[in-house]
Amino acid sequence: MTKADFEAVREAGLALPGVVNGTAYGAPALKLGGKVVACIPTNKSAEANSLMVCIDLEHRAELLREQPHVYYITDHYAPHATVLVRLSKISRSDLKELLRDACRFVSSRKRPRQVRNGAAGRKKR
Repeated sequence: MTKADFEAVREAGLALPGVVNGTAYGAPALKLGGKVVACIPTNKSAEANSLMVCIDLEHRAELLREQPHVYYITDHYAPHATVLVRLSKISRSDLKELLRDACRFVSSRKRPRQVRNGAAGRKKR
C-alpha cells in the first residue's frame, strides 16, 4: 500500500458490516458493537504510521512469523490480543483481509459484564 494512512484504514473498515468510526484512548478507531477493531496506537513504543489491530494470539504469531517486515509487537502490546501493522508495508488487500479477521475476532469475544452501582454483579435492591 503506497502511503497508507488511517484514512485508507477507515475506508476499508467502514466497508465491513457494522463497523463504525470511534475513538480509543483519544485516537481515531474503528469499532464493531462498541468494541475496538483497530486504532492508531497511542503508546510511544509503537512506530510512527502504525495501526493497532485486535486479533487472536495464534493469528498474531502467524503474522509475525510470516511477515515481520509488516507486522510487529512491542512489550506494551504483547500481553494483549493485538498486532501492530506498519501501514507503509501492508497491501490494500492484506489490510482488508486483516480487518475482516479482526471483525470476526472482536465479534466472537464476549462483552465484559457491565458495572452497575459501582460493583460488577451486584444486584439492585
